[in-house]
Amino acid sequence: MMMFTYSLLAFVFFCTGLSVKSIYPCDKHMFQSNVHICSSVFNKSMETSGHHERCTWPAVKRIYNQLKLCVDHWAKTSLCLSRGSLVDDFFQEVHQEYFASCGQVHDPPLNTMIMLIAPGIIATLFLPLLCIKLTTWNIEMPNTLGL
Repeated sequence: MMMFTYSLLAFVFFCTGLSVKSIYPCDKHMFQSNVHICSSVFNKSMETSGHHERCTWPAVKRIYNQLKLCVDHWAKTSLCLSRGSLVDDFFQEVHQEYFASCGQVHDPPLNTMIMLIAPGIIATLFLPLLCIKLTTWNIEMPNTLGL
């Protein structure tokens, strides 16, 4: 039974990558220098996107996916894939810089607001007039049938 427990622990230890992490630490310098190359291509693509004024996510999804693939490649190569790692910090900075306006809700322009609100106000104001007209319509209608 003891041998089975040791075998199971060794299997979990090697399959989860815990053994590799303890033997080979994350090479931060290699990761940062190569990710800088990935981010420079992304930054050049984002310069013309107008990301400061509006959310550019749908238009730059392809470029972002290329950045993610590049960063993931260098994270695997430099063994920096652990939780709370450099990869998370890198993408948090990217999101703060380029996609900060994506979660914000903005009011539509004034003319759009007027077009949305005006029909409700007009209907509310004319509803009493319509009710008066419908209730007095039978009284004022002349008897054309001769009855």
